[in-house]
Amino acid sequence: MSKKLMHALQYNGYGGGPSGLKHVEVLIPSPSKDEVLIKLEAASVNPFDWKVQKRLAWPLLPRKFPHIPCTDVTGEVIEVGGDVKKFKVGEKVVGFVSPFSGGGLAEFAVVKESRTASRPAEIPASQCAGLPVAGLTALQALTEAIGIKLDGSGERKNILITAASGGVGHYAVQLAKLGNTHVTATCGARNIELVKSLGADEVLDYKTPDGAALKSPSGKKYDAVVHCAEGFPWSTFDPNLSAKGKVIDITPSSSSMLTFTLKKLTFSKKQLVPLLLIPKGKNLQFLVDLVKEGKLKTVVDSKFPLSKAEDGWARSIDGHATGKIIFEN
Repeated sequence: MSKKLMHALQYNGYGGGPSGLKHVEVLIPSPSKDEVLIKLEAASVNPFDWKVQKRLAWPLLPRKFPHIPCTDVTGEVIEVGGDVKKFKVGEKVVGFVSPFSGGGLAEFAVVKESRTASRPAEIPASQCAGLPVAGLTALQALTEAIGIKLDGSGERKNILITAASGGVGHYAVQLAKLGNTHVTATCGARNIELVKSLGADEVLDYKTPDGAALKSPSGKKYDAVVHCAEGFPWSTFDPNLSAKGKVIDITPSSSSMLTFTLKKLTFSKKQLVPLLLIPKGKNLQFLVDLVKEGKLKTVVDSKFPLSKAEDGWARSIDGHATGKIIFEN
């Protein structure tokens, strides 16, 4: 396959936004011994992808130019590396492409076996394309950072999810409700009914005074916050937290890292916890299985063919997508 060409989108330097993405013909990549080569049916964009283009991950990413962005992919395995044991040619899979090498916004991509999960053929590609980054981030925040048991056992917790109609937020609401939780959520007025339908117990319009103050309508203090929005100083969270409340920040900034350090140094019982996603195939498989069981769904904001992927890129940058933006091959 590696001698053949495929259609892909890449950028050749920082900046440029949607117009910086160029449609190109490049060689189909070859899988190394621990990788699978996937013919893509769908991919998904995350804010992380265009933030890399804006130089916000410099000097770590990208490692070199030109760079083919996007890490969320799903499709059919067409070639496997020599050491791959779990997957066979012809199987449908979901995978997390390495952000260091890139490659998701294309017709074919290589993914490590350890970051790949089986996808039942009956599940539409669009229902799984958004899981690798957003779904895994929500899962890691809830189960590892907060300690919620998704089988419903465990001590009851009151949690807040900000930007609950967004990519990570809409998964976080659904996953949290599998555990023993009371969920308060924030979103824009147009998405209140949607977020309620995903399981949230209370929903705040973030533009109202109570929404801006993150104040629970029932007066509950939060044991934990899955913070999917940007902004909000610590002073907004503090009065709303229980004695040992945690704020899990999925997009930590320099100011939140400073708060994290200060809280540690002062032995504060209230903590800000920056989240670094560690993608694992077994966790991705757990999410795919929940989709199969009807316990988790992807809210699809919009779909774009690969030929118009820059339009989806622009929609993601705009910041008002509900759920996930999907690219289809």
